[in-house]
Amino acid sequence: MCSCSSSNMAGLRVSLRRADMQKYGRSSCWICAVFLTLAARLIAQTDASDVLTVTDANWTLILQGEWMIKFYAPWCPACQHLQTDWESLGRQSESLGISVGRVDVTQQPGLSGRFLVTTLPTIFHAKDGNFRKYVSSRTIEDIQAYVEQKKWAMVEPVPGWKSPSSLLMSGMANLFRLSVYIRQIHTYLTNTLGIPSWGSYVIFAIITLFMGLMLGLMLVLIADCIWPSRPKHREDKTVVIVKEEVSEEEVEDILMEEKHTSDLDNESERVSGDESTEEEGAISDGAADGSDQPPSEGAAESSVRKRKPQAQNTTEGT
Repeated sequence: MCSCSSSNMAGLRVSLRRADMQKYGRSSCWICAVFLTLAARLIAQTDASDVLTVTDANWTLILQGEWMIKFYAPWCPACQHLQTDWESLGRQSESLGISVGRVDVTQQPGLSGRFLVTTLPTIFHAKDGNFRKYVSSRTIEDIQAYVEQKKWAMVEPVPGWKSPSSLLMSGMANLFRLSVYIRQIHTYLTNTLGIPSWGSYVIFAIITLFMGLMLGLMLVLIADCIWPSRPKHREDKTVVIVKEEVSEEEVEDILMEEKHTSDLDNESERVSGDESTEEEGAISDGAADGSDQPPSEGAAESSVRKRKPQAQNTTEGT
């Protein structure tokens, strides 16, 4: 009995040791797995920290130093294909003497409008605020050669009016943000509230007209404040008063002048009547003396001279 009990005790001890070894082995495996996971995350964070995520809040950092910036979207297949090479470029950024950044256009629509990004992926090279669009091959070797051999110096930079830091591009960034907000509102109206698409368009049209009327009214008020209109009714009253004063003062002179001119006209008519009667008498005498003899040149000239003032008087009378 004793031998059996001792053997049983030994078997129990061996089984307990085996169970402990198995537990220790399992726990060590779990510890190793957790350690490897943490190490992988740490490495990923270290790699990701080499590529700076550029946003609207910190985009001014790329105005200083030398940068390579990539514009991408998570759903873009070409952007996904470039992701590995871009991360390796970020790891080599210190040796190349540059900084590497990336911009998610789905999260930063303002920056895509500021840089006028129309295709994905789009790569820009920045050197002290001068931007150049990278249009060569997207392999890691070509990008490294572009930086190391300074091939960017042979590329013409973006003009000043089109620069991301210009006032025009700032307005373009605001327009891109506004378009995204309008799209979000449209999605909320149609999907969440259940409004049909045409109803959403009608709402936007009414808001647009109302804003246009308000802006027009504001412009009119500002123009009136800066350039006020002249009071026309006051000027008209002053003109009328001046005319009345002048007419009262000079009415007697005007009447006297009219009377004087009428007297002169009457006198001229009398003189012309006398001359015409004298001329007729002279002509009749000449005809009586000799109808066959033509009138002399002196008589003709005198008759012409007499007729001229008569004609002038008649035209003045008319």
